[in-house]
Amino acid sequence: MSGTLDNIYNNVSFALRMHTKEMTQLQEQVSTGSRINRVSDDSIAAYQIIGLNTQESTLINYIDNLSELIDILELSSTIVQNMVSVVSEARTRITQITGGIYSEDSRQRTAAGIDELLEQIVSLAKTKHMGQYLFGGGSTSQPYQVTRINGEITSVTYQGSYENRSIKVSPDLKTTTLLVGEEVFKSSDRGELIFIGETGAKAGTGTSNVCNDTWLTITGTAGNYTISIDGGLTTFNTNGTDTNLAVTSSITGEVLYLDTTEITGAGIELVRAPGTYDVFSALISLRDILKNENGLSQAQLMEVQDSTLDSLQEVNVLLVQAEVIVGSKVGFLDNLKESLNDLKYHNEDEKTRLEEADIAQIAIDLSRREVLYEMSLSIAGKLMSLSLFDFLY
Repeated sequence: MSGTLDNIYNNVSFALRMHTKEMTQLQEQVSTGSRINRVSDDSIAAYQIIGLNTQESTLINYIDNLSELIDILELSSTIVQNMVSVVSEARTRITQITGGIYSEDSRQRTAAGIDELLEQIVSLAKTKHMGQYLFGGGSTSQPYQVTRINGEITSVTYQGSYENRSIKVSPDLKTTTLLVGEEVFKSSDRGELIFIGETGAKAGTGTSNVCNDTWLTITGTAGNYTISIDGGLTTFNTNGTDTNLAVTSSITGEVLYLDTTEITGAGIELVRAPGTYDVFSALISLRDILKNENGLSQAQLMEVQDSTLDSLQEVNVLLVQAEVIVGSKVGFLDNLKESLNDLKYHNEDEKTRLEEADIAQIAIDLSRREVLYEMSLSIAGKLMSLSLFDFLY
């Protein structure tokens, strides 16, 4: 009989503890609104939720990276648009000059105006955002070194990085953030040299590496010419029989290979290198031509002025292309950001489905458990009230 009473007590106690535990868990779910408050509530779902939390954190990082990158590229696009406007203004001014409607004084004022446009371009190219230069690539130092003589810009040299900084914006995609200024503002499609002048000099057989506009100065007489491309700082002599004379600039280190066999006399020649212009050198050359410090005749001046429209068109096309590329990239990244946001919302919905308690179902389950608990108490009361006499008979 003792064993029977023990079994009854144990069974009743187990049933009451089970119902109490279930009711406590259901009441906790009602009060917290969450179906899973600890791993033991549902280990499989809890594991899934941990994975979803990790995925959500990763998605948020990607979305934040994209937001930062889009801001940088949109600002870069705005800067490039402003540069396009500056170059367009320069083209308008030189067109008016080549139309012959300006006097010499007006030409000098226009040169001063071009100098102001150049200062704007340099300032835009050195734009900084959140501690980073927009056009310096992966470098944190100032991307452009400006050389001045008597306050005027004479050269602008890129000293930023040629490697860009990449940011991971999705599990399988990295994209660049800051642009490499040398790639954005400088053309790299070298064409054949163009000689503008009356000296008879022409390109030699060697591969010259001069860029932009180069002033070729020839002095002396037939059979004894002195040639320079750096304003006379470095000179090279020829008797007029050299077909591939290497003329070097002591300032830039650039080399111009000349065929001297057809030189007809001394003079100053403008040597243009299409496909090598950058936005800075184009404006510097335009300003200097308008100032006419080389003392060109009116006819020569008009000829070289006309040629500057080609260099301005070259850099204008370059900037417009950069604007289109950056704009397309912003559009792609906007779409990617939207897709990642959709994934994040789906992730949140799935987590909510696993976590959130169904209050209506919990109320039904709680009511059922309370009935079972009361029934268990009632049965326990009857069983525990049995006497020795009941067992005997």
